[in-house]
Amino acid sequence: MKAKDKGRRTHMKITLKNIITFLGLIISLLYIVIFYNYYFGRSSVYASETIANIEETPISQAEEIDIEEIIRQNTKEGQKEEYSVEEATLEYITKYRNNASLPKGQMQVVQEGREGKQEITTKRIYQKEELIGEEQVASKVTKASVNKIVEIGTGNYTSNYKVKVGDKLYVTSDRLSVMVEPNEQSQKIATLVKGNELKLLAIEKEWYKISSNSTIGYVKAESTTYLDTNKKEEKPNTTTAQTKAQLTSKLSFDMALNQPSGLTLEQFKKILTDNKDTNKIFSNNAEYFYYIEKQYNINGVFVAAVGIHESGWGTSQIAKNKNNLFGYGAYDSNPYNGAYSFSDYSECIDLIARVFVKYYINPKGTSIYGGEKAMGTYYNGPTLRGINTRYATDKNWANGVYTHMKYLYNKL
Repeated sequence: MKAKDKGRRTHMKITLKNIITFLGLIISLLYIVIFYNYYFGRSSVYASETIANIEETPISQAEEIDIEEIIRQNTKEGQKEEYSVEEATLEYITKYRNNASLPKGQMQVVQEGREGKQEITTKRIYQKEELIGEEQVASKVTKASVNKIVEIGTGNYTSNYKVKVGDKLYVTSDRLSVMVEPNEQSQKIATLVKGNELKLLAIEKEWYKISSNSTIGYVKAESTTYLDTNKKEEKPNTTTAQTKAQLTSKLSFDMALNQPSGLTLEQFKKILTDNKDTNKIFSNNAEYFYYIEKQYNINGVFVAAVGIHESGWGTSQIAKNKNNLFGYGAYDSNPYNGAYSFSDYSECIDLIARVFVKYYINPKGTSIYGGEKAMGTYYNGPTLRGINTRYATDKNWANGVYTHMKYLYNKL
């Protein structure tokens, strides 16, 4: 009996111990759970909130954007732009003034033009390494140019005399360089001044070989005259004008433009007097299209047609506000502000003629005005089609200009 009671008591003691241990374990587990939730459960909540916030932002619309389209637009299907700064010639301006002591229509240079220097910033557009566009976007003058001054005779007599070897000549410009050879790049051996007397030894296109005192060399023909300014001789005008049939027989889309049209001054005035010229710009400046033919070997009707095409018969803002009939200096991204300003229309007519002659309608090395050589930078033939290649981005530019040329020729 005592033995059984002892055994029962032992069993009950062990059971109570186990219960106490079990409860201790449960308490420990609860503590661990509370601790875990306190320190780690908060991070999970924050992460959920962050995810929720991201889903509510506009970034979720990224699925609507075509990334490939963005890349294509940015690269413009393989296009790239390059910018370069290059030193370039700053062309001089030609000033015309009347001189009643000269025979009517005769021209003489009284001040040689001198080129300056400028830095040109150019944007070039390439597609798969092929140049598809070029545009001047900025310029900075680093050396100023000197104006050329040309006097036009307005006397009441005319002269068609052509100088010959042995004639006595006189210097008309303020200064005149004597060169070893008949080109601008040759060595200068002397400088003559206005009024110096010369003897003509030989004629080589735009250059005369002369002797003056003990100096022998070459000078520019345009800066000399056979006239003694103290004497005048009245002679009848014997200039023979070509007929309309003769002049229009040369007209074609592929005609060479590095040759004069052959129109007389009166014929230029006739074709450029037109009701479309509401501001009388072309009729009042017709003589300068004649003068550029005489000096630069270029078709003056072509130059007039370009001016009409570019300015809408002188009605554009650039033409009216800047005396610029050709949009010279304008570039596509900012045409008005980029366009050059001139003090009168004769300056822009003369300048654009020299630009065409020097860079577009003659191959490199061709002897041109003033003893210079053509650069031929944009030469692709002396025709409208060739000029259009580099002069205008509009592929129909040549057709538009030719339409005006035909209109003018048919007015003869």
